[in-house]
This record gives sequence, structure tokens and C-alpha cells, in this order.
Amino acid sequence: MATDYDTPRKTDEELHEESLEELKAKRVDAQSGQIDVDEAEAAENLELPGADLSGEELAVRVVPKQTDEFTCSRCFLVHHITQLAKGEGAKAVCKECN
Repeated sequence: MATDYDTPRKTDEELHEESLEELKAKRVDAQSGQIDVDEAEAAENLELPGADLSGEELAVRVVPKQTDEFTCSRCFLVHHITQLAKGEGAKAVCKECN
């Protein structure tokens, strides 16, 4: 971001006054009767027009587990063999779960 060095600079007193004004404004906002709204809860109840996706199908190409991959017995994710920490077969554990 470019800085304009020709603009007049504010003194410490001006900066202090501004910060006091901001604090006073915040206090007034905090004392207002406005209730905080939980955004996650509001988003759950929000329905967008035309957003009915019940008839949609997701097309994903599934690739079988390769010979150099294993399934972690704790997180059940498929990892490359370089992520193997211990165990073999059904008892294999990845480095993240170890």
C-alpha cells in the first residue's frame, strides 16, 4: 500500500482523542438494546430461493485403493505408504494418528 508522505501527520494528542472517541462510541453501541445474533444458527434457518438440491446427484470418480496405499485403523483415511507409522493390514496406523 502506498504512503503519502506529504499529508500532515497527527500528533499524539489527536491520536489519543480519536481513540477516546472510538471507545466512547463502542460503549454506546454495547449499551444499546441490540441482541447479538449467532451467525451459525441464523445460517441454518436461512433458505435461499431455488436452493432445493434434493434432486441433484453428485458425480464423483472413485479410485480403488492402490498397492502403495493403506487405510488407517484410527481415522479410516487412505494414506500413501510413506505415512505409515506402525502396524500392517487392518492394524495400520498413520503418522498423524500415532
